[in-house]
Amino acid sequence: MASHQNQDLSHKAGELTGQAQVKKDEFLNQASDMSQSVQNKASNASQSVQNKASNASQSVQNKASNASQSAQDKTSNVSQSAQDKASNVSQSTQDKASNASHTAQDIKDQATHLLQQTSEQVKNMAQGAAEAVKSTLGMNNPNDPNSNPSNANMNPSNPSKPSINPNNPRI
Repeated sequence: MASHQNQDLSHKAGELTGQAQVKKDEFLNQASDMSQSVQNKASNASQSVQNKASNASQSVQNKASNASQSAQDKTSNVSQSAQDKASNVSQSTQDKASNASHTAQDIKDQATHLLQQTSEQVKNMAQGAAEAVKSTLGMNNPNDPNSNPSNANMNPSNPSKPSINPNNPRI
């Protein structure tokens, strides 16, 4: 019986060792699974953080690029607008200067024409007045070969005695 008890004890010890080994393997498997799960979660969390950081960085870069492009576009628009306005002002100034030049030339031409007309009228009036004076003095006889304006008031028979014009009794 002792040997049977030893065998029983040995068998029970083997069973217990086998059960302990199974429990140990189960715990190791659970620990390995938990370790793998933690590693996976940590890797996923790390990847998620990296993705979020990359997305945030890309978003900041995009916003900075958009802001820079917007600023460049606005600067370009302002510059183009300033150039257009300067060109318009320059063209307007040139147009006004050209118009002023044409107007000045027109005024000069009108003044020249007016002076010519006035000069012609004064000349005609002077000639008319001279003819009237000659007629009044009897010196305006184109058919008379003795008619000479330098001695018109002299008596041909007596050069020292002025002649009396019958047309002008006041002289």
